[in-house]
Amino acid sequence: MKVISFLCFLLFFHTSFSQYNWTALDSEITAKQKDLGENIVVMIWNKDSLLYKKEMGGFNSKTQAPIASCSKWLTAALVMQFVDEGKLSLDDKVVKYIPEFDKYFKGYITIRQCLSHMTGIEDEGGLLKKLFKRRRLSSLEEEVNDFAARSIRSNAGTDFWYGNIGLNIAGRVLEVISRKKFDILIRSKLLYPLDMRKTTFSDLTGGPVNPSGGAKSTADDYMNFLVMLLNKGIYNGKQILSEEAVNQMMEIQNTTEQIKYAPKSAEGFRYASGSWVLETRNVPYDKSKSDKNIPPEGNPSIEVATALASPGLFGTWPMVDFCRGYAYIVFVKNFLGEERANIHLELKKIIDTQLKEKCE
Repeated sequence: MKVISFLCFLLFFHTSFSQYNWTALDSEITAKQKDLGENIVVMIWNKDSLLYKKEMGGFNSKTQAPIASCSKWLTAALVMQFVDEGKLSLDDKVVKYIPEFDKYFKGYITIRQCLSHMTGIEDEGGLLKKLFKRRRLSSLEEEVNDFAARSIRSNAGTDFWYGNIGLNIAGRVLEVISRKKFDILIRSKLLYPLDMRKTTFSDLTGGPVNPSGGAKSTADDYMNFLVMLLNKGIYNGKQILSEEAVNQMMEIQNTTEQIKYAPKSAEGFRYASGSWVLETRNVPYDKSKSDKNIPPEGNPSIEVATALASPGLFGTWPMVDFCRGYAYIVFVKNFLGEERANIHLELKKIIDTQLKEKCE
């Protein structure tokens, strides 16, 4: 019986791979290996099956590495778990949980604005300066209190400035509500239910936890998260997020004109909650399902995201194409890898031709 079961597995595995021709994708990844990073894992899943896997250099799908800003998507999902449980609303004011913001006249900033980099708080210094400053802090609480005391660059909700401020404020709010440290909280509520056992936000060097960019993970682990999103909140039969929560994470939160700073990887793209909007389409407007993105009078449709990505500074690119029905990750460790957006967009075009070239 064991032999028969194994042979059935091999037959299924072969069938799921053989219906696609990944020759062009193989060639493109090999050609771009030097730019992407010598050690690479590339994986593509649909809702329940592995469609493609390629491991190069010294990495395999179980290799753990820092994922930088890919962490933001995980943190946004954790926030939405609290929304699902009725413990939080995206339109709650941060000051409701962190009174320090009222002390500095910032009582108007909302959780939604934190998840979409629209707080308006001054983001000071370059990358190295910010990293050095974080090493001197003792906790996420101390860092967020420092954010509260900073100058305001613009009114909250009026412009977009990509950085660590908003998501780290949101992470601190969850600490206050749960009375647990962020790294322990996300492990128990999100990572373990998703079988992400090799993913952690704990910082062994002694710095404060970083919800915006401090996670380490593996290609296998992060793919579990992506497949959960693709399945509208369900992973391995378990409801991790409600379908409504995933839909809210797909809502576009800004306009192109509002973007005052974005990394090279995302120039020209708008933002959702914890991820960038790669592609959109218009759908009929249903007022009962959302109070956002209300169309102009006489316009019966709204624009919604159909593909999202959350690239990290070290090169890892996770992406979900909800319209074509697949999740994709390139897992690497290559400093400033987020600037190689054009390579990932070209890889996506190749993948799309094998699945569904047009999203309609």
